[in-house]
Amino acid sequence: MKIKVDDVYTRNPVTVGPETSAPDARKLMEEHDIRRLPVVQDGKLVGIVTLTDLLRAAPSPATSLSIWELNYLLDKIKVAELMTRDVVTATPDTDLQAVAKIMAERKIGGIPVVEGDKVIGIITESDVFRALVKLLEEKQDA
Repeated sequence: MKIKVDDVYTRNPVTVGPETSAPDARKLMEEHDIRRLPVVQDGKLVGIVTLTDLLRAAPSPATSLSIWELNYLLDKIKVAELMTRDVVTATPDTDLQAVAKIMAERKIGGIPVVEGDKVIGIITESDVFRALVKLLEEKQDA
């Protein structure tokens, strides 16, 4: 039995626009307990930003700037400056095995699921692990 992305992906993902500030993107991630956000402009996927991208843009704790100066500067950083533009994507019909292989080879934690240019979901390493656990449980029960 071939498992498709459609069987396991997370639908209706949280997305941001390229002009979203880095602090706002990080806040969204914290609120939704997620580590990556597809970046959408005019309904089309234009990139993906990860928590790691945002943390790399954060200032060192050893900075001499005041909290007000830091917040002012951080608000100036937009997701467009931090996002990955050449995004690997999948469709609902893509084989899960192929997606898992790409994720492992390229060390990618999540891939937007698209229909045309429209983001309809995201498949993450957690989704792949849940599918693996389900398969292993079914195999043990057989």
